[in-house]
Amino acid sequence: MIITPQVRENAIVRLEPLTDDHREELRPLAAETELWALTSLRGDGEHFNAWFDLMLSGTKAGTQFSHVVRRQEDGVAVGHSAYLTLAPEHKRLEIGWTWYGAMARGTKINPAAKRLLLGGAFEAGAERVELKTHHLNTRSQAAMTKMGATREGTLRRHLLCWTGEWRDTVFFSVLKDEWPTVKAGLDARLA
Repeated sequence: MIITPQVRENAIVRLEPLTDDHREELRPLAAETELWALTSLRGDGEHFNAWFDLMLSGTKAGTQFSHVVRRQEDGVAVGHSAYLTLAPEHKRLEIGWTWYGAMARGTKINPAAKRLLLGGAFEAGAERVELKTHHLNTRSQAAMTKMGATREGTLRRHLLCWTGEWRDTVFFSVLKDEWPTVKAGLDARLA
């Protein structure tokens, strides 16, 4: 599995590899405190630069590849998503750190971005793509289920969140042989 940072796009979204040039464009979107309520790290307000720098450093180190998500119709940045937990020796990676501004939620933005990221992962040789979320993040769990990912289980007390509370992490995955069915479902939703 060889995955590299690159622009990925379809009719709905354009995913651009994250650079420092995107910092001020994403900052106002990340200001919404609700986005960070169920995350292990905080990225709103005074915490934004530390979060953004962490995303950049992971990308520069090759341990993750962060993307700015843009709406194709007007070129406006609407959020962020990344390939992370890269394990090429096991042909596995995770799609995560996904969040969108309010204007993009409940639209075709997330399925369109997931279509590109999943497709890119399997084209690069992945056998397994993981997705995970906070046990209280029912919106994210519903999106993963609707996309066709398989719910695998919950790791209890998996992460200590910035709030001081423990997070149980719900894992989902899509395997290479499941991708044609998941892909067809996403394509139908995006048609």
